[in-house]
Amino acid sequence: MQKPISNLSREVASTGIEGLDDILMGGFTRNRLFLVEGVPGSGKTTLALQFLIAGTLVGERVLYVTLSETEEELRAVATSHDWDLGGVTIDELSPTLADLDPEEQNTMFHPSEVELAATTKRVLAIFDELRPSRIVIDSLSELRLLAGNSLRYRRQVLALKQFFSSRQCTVLLLDDLTASDHDLQMRSIAHGVVLLDHQYPDYGAQRRRLQILKYRGVQFRGGYHDYTIRRGGIDVFPRLVAAEHRQIQPRQRLASGVVALDALLGGGLEEGTSTLLVGAAGTGKSTLAAQFVKAAAARGDRAAMFLFDESPQTLLERCGALQIDLQPHVESGRVLLQQVDPAELTPGELVHAIRIAVAEGAKVIVIDSLNGYLNAMPEEHYLIIQLHELLMFLGQKGVATVLTGAHQGIIGTQMRTPVDASYLADAVVLLRYFELKGEVRQAVSVVKKRGGAHERTIREFRLDADGVHVGDALRAFRGVLTGVPVYEGEELRGS
Repeated sequence: MQKPISNLSREVASTGIEGLDDILMGGFTRNRLFLVEGVPGSGKTTLALQFLIAGTLVGERVLYVTLSETEEELRAVATSHDWDLGGVTIDELSPTLADLDPEEQNTMFHPSEVELAATTKRVLAIFDELRPSRIVIDSLSELRLLAGNSLRYRRQVLALKQFFSSRQCTVLLLDDLTASDHDLQMRSIAHGVVLLDHQYPDYGAQRRRLQILKYRGVQFRGGYHDYTIRRGGIDVFPRLVAAEHRQIQPRQRLASGVVALDALLGGGLEEGTSTLLVGAAGTGKSTLAAQFVKAAAARGDRAAMFLFDESPQTLLERCGALQIDLQPHVESGRVLLQQVDPAELTPGELVHAIRIAVAEGAKVIVIDSLNGYLNAMPEEHYLIIQLHELLMFLGQKGVATVLTGAHQGIIGTQMRTPVDASYLADAVVLLRYFELKGEVRQAVSVVKKRGGAHERTIREFRLDADGVHVGDALRAFRGVLTGVPVYEGEELRGS
């Protein structure tokens, strides 16, 4: 049997970005050369500065060698993030005004024979003077142009790699991918490669994600990971891997506070399971989810609701009018209401927020709704994969998850959801409209519940100023789920 790669015998240099350290299993291996690739504007400079600042915080000497940006521009970036570059040495090797003077330019030798040698000599001189343990060289595109050809460029980079590794220094090389003949030479030379990627959806803010393309000798976390650039630096949201959080723990039933509803569910929701509330718009899915949240808070548990379709204030006012008063629990901190803007929040960032809520003790998580969640994803199959990982993670943490999904249409037999997540959920609660004596009424039924018995009846469901009401089984009717039932018995009780 093949042994897994061990990550324990290496010394690492923290990147200063918690999420990236998590992906890299601690950070960059010390005394190695790493490549950070990304188009202009992807955050390479920001990442590099955070890496150097992290070094200064533990007393290391650090050096930023810039071949393209000026020192003033770098300090402006730091100021925009409220960073102090007092411990960071910046060596600016960009062209000066003297270099623009035709009389000062060399015409006998190729720039690769003069400027590249002078640049390399300057870098080595400042390194020997400072003796840093971390260095950033920005950017490789300038070295590539100075080298003139790929052979001289590769030899120069290999020489720099050997020079720095023999002097106990961790190196970050930045590449802006602007070369038209970009090849894979640098990826083969580097000990590890970080790719910063951009996505531009048809609507909303640009999406940023990164990927570790290579990391010798380290079992890193693969795949794409969302990240954002905000005031204060880069935030990376590691891809959720549910298998890393497996644990076995007893499950308890969580009552909703509505006796008839709990009876329909076979005693209530279960910890570590997911429940999908599905129905047409206005059938009461969000209100029913809020009822479970209120019941959890009343027991002293924490709960969190992530709202795509309405604001927290609207939810509080609407539920308050139905005797589902969440305001005191929100103020006490037991209930978290977070509005999600799918045009601005990346899917990875949403999962990260849910993980934080779970880490803070949330026992009930509500995602309202799957339709909004779908809009946060570039393609539908990504939603299913990521939703599966999220539900597995929440289940392993013993969290009761409530999802809502709106049918397309109001009444009839051809109603459907934009994405079918019913097979992922452990329980499915169906809410439907039906017509009775010229009046539109609502019905509720449990059509699926893994691991436990539940009622298979269809009950009347009503919301009014006194709260949530679940009535008797509609046994006198046939075809309630079609929306136009046929009366086959005595008068409906309470009609």
